[in-house]
Amino acid sequence: MGRIVKFFREVGREMKKVSWPTKKELTKYTITVIVVVLFFTLFFTVVDLGISELIRLILE
Repeated sequence: MGRIVKFFREVGREMKKVSWPTKKELTKYTITVIVVVLFFTLFFTVVDLGISELIRLILE
């Protein structure tokens, strides 16, 4: 039981050392992630459609 208590105390100490992002930074990072995900979604959709169409042309 003492090991578990010690573990959680150490976790608490380490969490106080964490450098948390500001609200402005968090908003910026969130928007960046959403834009990148949307870009790659669009990119892979176009690539998938292109490959599918190429395969259809070859098989016909």
